[in-house]
Amino acid sequence: MLRTNWLPIVGVASSLIVLGCASVDSTANVDAMTKKMVAESFRDQGIAKVDRLQQDASNEACSAADATGVPLDAKQTATIEAANLKTVQWPSNGVLVGDWKEGEKVAQNGRGMTWTDKAGSANGGNCYNCHQSSKEEISFGTLGPSLYNYGKIRGVKDPASADSKAIVEYTWGKIWNAKAYNACSGMPRFGHAGILTEAQVRDVVALLVDPRSPVNK
Repeated sequence: MLRTNWLPIVGVASSLIVLGCASVDSTANVDAMTKKMVAESFRDQGIAKVDRLQQDASNEACSAADATGVPLDAKQTATIEAANLKTVQWPSNGVLVGDWKEGEKVAQNGRGMTWTDKAGSANGGNCYNCHQSSKEEISFGTLGPSLYNYGKIRGVKDPASADSKAIVEYTWGKIWNAKAYNACSGMPRFGHAGILTEAQVRDVVALLVDPRSPVNK
């Protein structure tokens, strides 16, 4: 989503791991050398700032778990999810569901947050890059689960009804900050990170839960 090219970093890190094998403390050396090279190789340009490379506590914990191969324990997982749940901002007007047609535009738009974009420009959600959303879609990523029939499977007949409140609220929270429900989720934290606006999140929720949406046909 942030259009950062991580391939050079992965390549550097891989090379350093090989070189670091002869070291007594190779992991620490590789980490230090990688951070140094990343700091020296990136610069602010346009709206793309190097602070995007700075991990918060949640990402650091998950990265450490990936690096060591030791998954987070139940306590760590619960702590991360609770901290992220607190960051979820609920709609200022109390309305969780917007226009699914606008939501589809957001989901199919992969543009945004590159150095050539102007500050304040609307971003896309790039959802199709990881998920299938409708049966007509012929090109989509599989990193995330299929979203086809998302609302239908969950029994959403009227998104405004009391019966649908729990799933609609969950959907909003998941889009706003996925780590609130899955500590080491690889899904972008769209609202929390300022990728999508409140209005855009509302429209993407509609795309997923509105029975009239192609997602639920």
